[in-house]
Amino acid sequence: MLELPILGFLYEQPLHGYELKERIKALSGHVRPVSDGALYPAINRLVAAGRLDERSAAGTAAARRRVLSLTNSGRAALLDRLRAPKDIEITDGTRFNTLLAFLRHLPDPAEQAAVLRRRLDFLETPASFFYDAEGRPVRAEEPEDLFRRGMLRVARATGRAEKQWLRESLAELTP
Repeated sequence: MLELPILGFLYEQPLHGYELKERIKALSGHVRPVSDGALYPAINRLVAAGRLDERSAAGTAAARRRVLSLTNSGRAALLDRLRAPKDIEITDGTRFNTLLAFLRHLPDPAEQAAVLRRRLDFLETPASFFYDAEGRPVRAEEPEDLFRRGMLRVARATGRAEKQWLRESLAELTP
């Protein structure tokens, strides 16, 4: 989960670990907090894989800080991830938003459109948080439960807005 935002933010500019953590937190930390125990091992794996370079630089105090930058291999890995996102990065809203944050780095509008098309196809498949006894998705008007009805109404409104944006973006990306 952390590899994509690490590569994406470092594609834009070198950062030290704390700056990187703060950017990742701002992107999705309210939903999925970023711990040092997850971030730094992920960074170490990417350094070991040759996707990141690290150098030491003077910090604001006596301690030196670790500045990270993307290698050519890291740039290629990011573009590969953007071209062919995992299914979970299409179906999970938070992960899809992370993907969207960096999709502009993919230089080919047709490839960008292909990713958006996958998300639109997913959203157009009937689904719900709840299903009736026959396995049919429960519609927003159906639950007697005020709170479930609220969940479904908000999800419907959000889904409609996202589908509209996706269609508009696909029209813009596709000549």
